[in-house]
Amino acid sequence: MTGRKKPLVVITRKLPDQVETRMRELFDARLNIDDGPMTQPELVAAVKEADVLVPTITDRIDAALLAQAGERLKLIANYGNGVEHIDVTAAAERGITVTNTPNVLNEDTADMTMALMLAVPRRLVEGAEMLKQGGKWAGWSPTWMLGRRIWGKRLGIVGMGRIGTAVARRAKAFGLSIHYHNRRRVAPMIEDELEATYWDSLDQMLARMDIISVNCPSTPATYHLLSARRLALMQPSSYLVNTARGEIVDEEALIRMIEEGKLAGAGLDVFAHEPAVSRRLLKLSEIGKVVILPHMGSATIEGRIDMGEKVIINIRAFFDGHRPPDRVLPRKL
Repeated sequence: MTGRKKPLVVITRKLPDQVETRMRELFDARLNIDDGPMTQPELVAAVKEADVLVPTITDRIDAALLAQAGERLKLIANYGNGVEHIDVTAAAERGITVTNTPNVLNEDTADMTMALMLAVPRRLVEGAEMLKQGGKWAGWSPTWMLGRRIWGKRLGIVGMGRIGTAVARRAKAFGLSIHYHNRRRVAPMIEDELEATYWDSLDQMLARMDIISVNCPSTPATYHLLSARRLALMQPSSYLVNTARGEIVDEEALIRMIEEGKLAGAGLDVFAHEPAVSRRLLKLSEIGKVVILPHMGSATIEGRIDMGEKVIINIRAFFDGHRPPDRVLPRKL
């Protein structure tokens, strides 16, 4: 881009200093120092003047917003893997390219999934909170704070993509039997490595597992994929872990089943109405039935920097006249 006017890049949230510094060096980068989510009028102003918009999952980039975009806006370089908050089809119709940052958060998210898989059955948060709040602990007892062993249990993974596979590798090392449901069966070499059992029927898999891990992307097809009917298929002693997206699970049905003792518990890093969290979930967390986290599955310093570097590569490739390596195409209905 030497000798050319630097593109105006509007970044909707604060990014790691290392990433922002590099963006300032390469582009006419407008930063969000305060890190407050942009209001709708601020987003409208941004798309009217920017060459590149760098949004995050907290920004809704829908057709109505894109209809107000200026002629200069040619690239939406999303800071994140999921693009459900962006109307990719509307962007394409206006000649705007959309990119994302895939494959940099797989291991971080898998780590958090495994952490929740351990925390819920073994009551880790419940025990830590008891000590932190000054609870009376009389010392070790054979019958106190008993949880459930995960070694030897069956894990059903919903969505055996890169993250699901990373989860499976960790879980196998912890002695879990790996089962999965996916749109397509994974390669035989991966099945052999993981000794994984494929289930064509999600319903049949749900009914037989001790732990269910949700790792599929959020799409119109996966909205409430784990519906009230499907959740009811799970065993009363089973647990659900979700580090994907809240809307994949019917949250109200999940809460109701845990309240009624029809599920043993859940580990949730995502919620149906983020950043709002159901009061009923908060209550369940207080009594140790669920472990809830504030969407921090991918929150590592290394991961956030890697995401920023992907955004920069996509912007540079685009303005150098090349196809960005992480271009997202509209879904075919």
